[in-house]
Amino acid sequence: MSDRTIEIPPTAKLRLDSEALVSNWRVLDDLSGAASAGAAIKANAYGLGAVQVFRRLQSAGCQDFYVANWQEAAEIQAYTDESTNISVLNGVRPEDMPFAVTSSAKPVLNSIEQAKRWLPTGRPCDVMINSGMNRLGINTSDLIDFVWHEMDIDIVMSHLASADEDVSQNANQLDQFKNALRHVSGKRQSLSNSAGIALGQAYHFDCTRPGLSLYGGKQRSEFDGIIRQVVFPEAQILQTRNLKKGDKLGYNAKYVAERSHTIAILAMGYADGYLRGFSNTGAFYIDDTRLSVLGRVSMDLIAIDISDAPQLAESDWVKAQFDLPTASLQSGIAQYELITGMGNRFIRYWT
Repeated sequence: MSDRTIEIPPTAKLRLDSEALVSNWRVLDDLSGAASAGAAIKANAYGLGAVQVFRRLQSAGCQDFYVANWQEAAEIQAYTDESTNISVLNGVRPEDMPFAVTSSAKPVLNSIEQAKRWLPTGRPCDVMINSGMNRLGINTSDLIDFVWHEMDIDIVMSHLASADEDVSQNANQLDQFKNALRHVSGKRQSLSNSAGIALGQAYHFDCTRPGLSLYGGKQRSEFDGIIRQVVFPEAQILQTRNLKKGDKLGYNAKYVAERSHTIAILAMGYADGYLRGFSNTGAFYIDDTRLSVLGRVSMDLIAIDISDAPQLAESDWVKAQFDLPTASLQSGIAQYELITGMGNRFIRYWT
């Protein structure tokens, strides 16, 4: 019996565009003005692969990277060098300490309790200020009596809640953050996420922390035409079939044929992150020909109309329409959820 592993070809792929990823980071770095842009690579780099994204952006010149927890820090720290900084946004729990004190990554301290826990280590850290989002972070009123001058603080940061909108909360958070900086200082300050970069110089400080827009997201009109699509889902046709007028298709018969035409069944579904919001609204393409999604998206299967591409047959491949803003409008699903929800059955490959 042979020990050789038989490779099973995939039925769904994610093509990931290295050039577009690096271009997006450079655009966001330029828009950050005198500030330097880092990269949020939490959640496995929004589903694209943390190590692969890290190494590409590191080679492009990015120096600051942001992860959610210490498991994510452990995954990439072997690839760091002396010019690379990793910040762990969720801070440091008691059970994180044995690993954290040996890691080259920094905790982002989110409470006075975390600050007291980290103080005896004498190691570098960042500090998160609650400027009004009321998620993680230290309230300004709690900053006053702590011995921040005894800590090795790199970045004092806060996080904008509504930077994708032109609302008063943005200016209010900016004011709260500036007020907090009177009580705690570090080598650098940071406030802007991707959308915050577009709010202008007042929000940039020393370093910015783009996330979604690195991967093709456009939360504001300022990014139109300059942020490029990075993720391109592709699915293989399992079967073609002919519908007659009146035939019902898929679960709950959400599509009923009004004419006779041909459809194709794709090997992709909501288990892969192509969610039910695309039912009767999404689209795939072969070259420039649009192929509408018909009926309800299933767990593992999608039906598309191939009336305008009669040459398609079993084993052919088609590409999903997945420019994030457009896909969000089609599905009613946030750009963040669309990209982070791409499933593990996809084979991811970089071009």
